[in-house]
This record gives sequence, structure tokens and C-alpha cells, in this order.
Amino acid sequence: MAIKKFCVSFFLLVLVVALTGCSTNQGTNDSSSSMSHDMNRDHDQHAMSDRDVPQGLVATMNPEFKKGSKVTLKTDHMSGMMNAKGTVAGVYTTNVYTVTYHPTNGGKVVRNHKWVIQQELQTHNKGLLKTGTKVKLNASHMPGMMGAEATIDSAKQTNIYMVNYTDTKTGKVIKNHKWVTEDELISR
Repeated sequence: MAIKKFCVSFFLLVLVVALTGCSTNQGTNDSSSSMSHDMNRDHDQHAMSDRDVPQGLVATMNPEFKKGSKVTLKTDHMSGMMNAKGTVAGVYTTNVYTVTYHPTNGGKVVRNHKWVIQQELQTHNKGLLKTGTKVKLNASHMPGMMGAEATIDSAKQTNIYMVNYTDTKTGKVIKNHKWVTEDELISR
């Protein structure tokens, strides 16, 4: 009797394993993949941002690093960014801000987010805004950013770069990352 119970249990176990191996998640939005995506949120979600250059942004004529220049990133806005090898995809002169904002999707407050440019703010003021100014974001670098209420933490007029780079941790090529400043790049 014990052998019969063992055989039935073993058969059921083999059946469960076989059926599990045959299942697929095609066409579904599996919560476990969503969860692991959230755990790598800063890089993966930032990389999925809107790739278009904001309207009204004009290319800089004589930047330190021209479009197509080979560079090394000297910043850590995102995981895998520090010392990453990259190429300049575009360079523009504009007002550049770090901001603290409350995501519209209910996430935690994001402090000192680098960088948001003048053309990504919902404001009629075209001049350099002061630290402490309240603004509404018109950028989709990260989920919950579009339409979020924000406070300007720092402001400056400078050249701002869009770059393609290879993530130092994953080896993944990140295209059209927005934004890095000139002082966050070195030639290679």
C-alpha cells in the first residue's frame, strides 16, 4: 500500500512538473516580470523614455563634444552609467534643472533628478528659473514624471547632451539617454 501511495505521489509530481514546463506567458503581463522590472526601475524605465527631442530645442553650433564624438560618462544618474563608453547623439544649449518631484503614479518622492530642460517644463517663463520655483513637468524620462508637480533644486544654462552608451553592468546599449551635461563627459 505504501508503494502504491508513493507511485501515485511520484506520478502526480511528474505530471505537475511537466505541465508547468509546458505553460507559456505569451500575450500576458506577468506580475513577476513586472516586479523584477520594478526592481531595476531606475535604468530600465529611464531607458524606455520618450526618445524625441523636445520642440523648440536647437542644436549647439560649437560644443566641446560634437554629435558622433566618442565619450566616457563620468556620472551616475543611473546604475551602470559611471565610466560607460558612449557616443554623443545630440547636443543643445538650454536651461537645465535638477528637480524634486512627486510621481503621478504614487511612487516615492524623487529628489534631485538630473536633468530636466526648460523645454520639458510646463511654464510660460522662458528665462532661467530660480531654485525653489514650483513647476509642472512635461517630460517622460521616468514613469510618473509626466504632469508631476516639481520643485527646482538647481538651475543653470549650459550645453546638454543626449547620448548612446553601453551599460557597464548589463552590457545593454542605451540609446538617446536624456540628459548629461558637458562636465559629465570626457573624450575617449
